[in-house]
Amino acid sequence: MTGMGGSAQSWSLVAFCSVVTVTLLLCVLTGPDRDDLEEFYTGYRTLSPLRNGLAVAGDYISAATVLTIGGVIALCGFDGVVLALSTLLSLLLLMVLLAEPLHNIGRFTMGDALGRRMPGRSVRITAAAVTLLSLAPMMVVQLAGVGQLLSFILGFSAGPMKTGCIVGAGLLMIAYAALGGMRGTALIQILKTVILLGSGLVVAVLVLRAFDWHPGTMVDTAARNSGAGEAFLRYGLQFADGPHPGPDMISTQVAIVLGGACLPHVTMRMYTAGSARQVRRTMSWAVSSVALFMLVITVIALGATALVGRAGITAADPRGSTAYLLGARAAFGPGVSRTESLLFSTVTAAIFLTLLASVAGMTLACANSLAHDVAASRREGMTPLREMTLARVSALVVGVPVVLLAALAQHRSLQPLATLSFCLGASAIAPALVYSLFWRRFGRAGVLSTLIGGSLVTLVLMSGTRLVSGSPTSAFPEADFNWFPFTTTALVSVPLGFAFGWVGTMLGGRRGARRERERYAAVEHLILAGPPRRRPGWSPDA
Repeated sequence: MTGMGGSAQSWSLVAFCSVVTVTLLLCVLTGPDRDDLEEFYTGYRTLSPLRNGLAVAGDYISAATVLTIGGVIALCGFDGVVLALSTLLSLLLLMVLLAEPLHNIGRFTMGDALGRRMPGRSVRITAAAVTLLSLAPMMVVQLAGVGQLLSFILGFSAGPMKTGCIVGAGLLMIAYAALGGMRGTALIQILKTVILLGSGLVVAVLVLRAFDWHPGTMVDTAARNSGAGEAFLRYGLQFADGPHPGPDMISTQVAIVLGGACLPHVTMRMYTAGSARQVRRTMSWAVSSVALFMLVITVIALGATALVGRAGITAADPRGSTAYLLGARAAFGPGVSRTESLLFSTVTAAIFLTLLASVAGMTLACANSLAHDVAASRREGMTPLREMTLARVSALVVGVPVVLLAALAQHRSLQPLATLSFCLGASAIAPALVYSLFWRRFGRAGVLSTLIGGSLVTLVLMSGTRLVSGSPTSAFPEADFNWFPFTTTALVSVPLGFAFGWVGTMLGGRRGARRERERYAAVEHLILAGPPRRRPGWSPDA
């Protein structure tokens, strides 16, 4: 793997150091300065819809989006564009179906949203466990991506250097979550989204200029240089070497659409809006930002294939994760000026910030769930200061094992971990949230069955996929215990997750059904309409 030129390396180092300095200052200056849980968990819900929408978009535009989807677009063409559209559809699903009900019924965590209907520690503890289980794999992927990114940009390949980058990034993510709280991590996401969109738009314009502003010419050239010919422009190339390419692609899309909408670090942003109207405006800004970036990443990734070719992309990384950077570098042409070096450094710094911001948001979601759903629910009357301290300590408790796992797993394929996170969100969290928000009879047995059953089925099925073993690009290429016919589990695990919730609820009997209907009736107006708005001058005697 070769690095960039000396000038680009110097500019990149300056950009990375600037990013670290500015973001740490943001966390220190905007973090909670009082012992107030509302401030730490939600930032007092003071973010405007525009800023909150950019933060939500930042959660969606993660390293998995930039690196993985960009790679699939560059290597598989049409299939990658479909995955990008699936990501946008996931955000639309969150906007239309879940955003307002979650805002109305939740407070800080997923455990709050589920516990409003099913009070009790068992639901909260299980929700916290599933939160950790679904986000920790993605955090490992993002941290390992820091070492890969810096090795590509700065031109080193030594293991200790990569490990040092991973450890340093891990310490930063813990500091972001512990010091900044919700407001600090939100501002980092906003900064990342603005820089990534701005630099991406410039690169996309340069790519189109290289083809005389004819997108059709760029697509045709990419198809010729992809090594796949016309198959590059048709559905099914991504899983063409598998036994069931069509169902495999559908399963992947289901995992992205349902899992992306329900992962806890995304849904917790719904609690930071001040009102249902602000939630709607927030999601409008988020959808617009993500749609624009999906267009940008499509142009840059296809431009990378057209300008660099499949051989050049796979030489840097067999899965094409550096396609976005290669497309940006190729857009500048062979002679790179100081201005273009600075712009390329901005692109690399934006991706670096994407990695850090995504992991910080996930760390905060895990830490909040441990402190609020596990520790605070055990001790009634816990003081806000103690709960905030526990949340900050929890960031360290979550972050240290993740950093160690990322350092140990950096040389293996981490695609199974990213896929596992989305499949857990789709198979365990999505059924639990949908049932608890919209099914009157759904009760404690149902939510526990869904969360536990959906998680166990996903873990068992994922262990038998080609992502884990049985192929040269799997996590364990030297082994072969591949028995599951699909690459992702969603096509099987999502229906089973919903079935577990239905069976668990039915086993509760008629008496349990009556009790759960009464509980739902008590909160139905809150879920669907939110708290009543009080006009100026309102009084209880009016």
